[in-house]
Amino acid sequence: MRLRLEQREKSSPWLNLTLPLIAIAATLVLCGGLIALAGANVIEAYTVLFASTLDSKFNIVETIVKATPLVLTGLAVAVAFRAKFWNIGAEGQFLLGAMAAVFVGTQEGLPTWSLVPLMILCGILAGGLWAVLPAILKTRFKVDDVVTTLLLNFIVFYAMMALLDGPWKDPLSGYPDSPDILMDAEFPILLRATRLHLGALLAAVAAVFVWWLMRFTTLGFAIRAVGESPRAANYAGHNITKVIILTALISGGLAGLAGVGEAAGLHFQVMAGISTGYGYTGIVIAMLARLNPLGVVPSAIFFAIILTGAEAMSRSTGVPVFLADVIQGTALMTMLIALLFTSYRLRVSLTRHG
Repeated sequence: MRLRLEQREKSSPWLNLTLPLIAIAATLVLCGGLIALAGANVIEAYTVLFASTLDSKFNIVETIVKATPLVLTGLAVAVAFRAKFWNIGAEGQFLLGAMAAVFVGTQEGLPTWSLVPLMILCGILAGGLWAVLPAILKTRFKVDDVVTTLLLNFIVFYAMMALLDGPWKDPLSGYPDSPDILMDAEFPILLRATRLHLGALLAAVAAVFVWWLMRFTTLGFAIRAVGESPRAANYAGHNITKVIILTALISGGLAGLAGVGEAAGLHFQVMAGISTGYGYTGIVIAMLARLNPLGVVPSAIFFAIILTGAEAMSRSTGVPVFLADVIQGTALMTMLIALLFTSYRLRVSLTRHG
């Protein structure tokens, strides 16, 4: 018996729809083995994991708050990957967006009504322009964008830490935290007595905007064309360099907006732990959504449930909270395997000997 991969002539729409669900199911089954090894009941652990994030208004809101930056970083990666601009730098763009927002939000000389719009604008520009740098290196000098975007994350992080341990360091507490933004610069709360802030609305609008951009605009068509075949896109009259740079600007801007939301909507300052790896998680979210902007939203909510519910599961069953990180990595692996079967099918052939 021999197994071989055979290319599909056409991919089924139902297959495209069910593959992410299959990947999630496979992830939960595989990680269930780790839960069992930890000595916990798998059904009980997963029940606590999901129910603890959806059993009350407070927990639902907290899950949405957690999903907000994940939606934006997922969109950032989805846009970039559509053009085969491998933006692994959403983490650094996120941090730059947060830093730009806090810098603007601490300026007392600005009109109070302008603080929030300026923070949003500057955060988007900071993240977008930072992403343009590796895009230029890719298009002009053929420098690998995976390497440059990844390394730029560390440059931003250590620059941020230099600020937090230097000019921004709190002189009273000595903690490496930036000054608090002005009260007028804080994002408005959408639901009273909760932490649901303007950033959640911006994330929802961004998802719809990116879907519209990719589906109904000339730029969206150019982005998809460049991603499918740069040679064909160039033959059709698209400027490859311009498209990739615009893609990078949009992608980095979305990641920067995620940083603005965390700084202006939740923490009101920049701190060393302002990101828990949102930029890297965005890669997994985008892949699980198959780079579909609208699919990013449920994918981000799923990961928000995992990240938020992991602590409750750990307290209740004793399963290590780091299982959430394992689930993220396993979901990416299973989704990549599942994507293989959109283009290929597995064939079994019997061979006779003698």
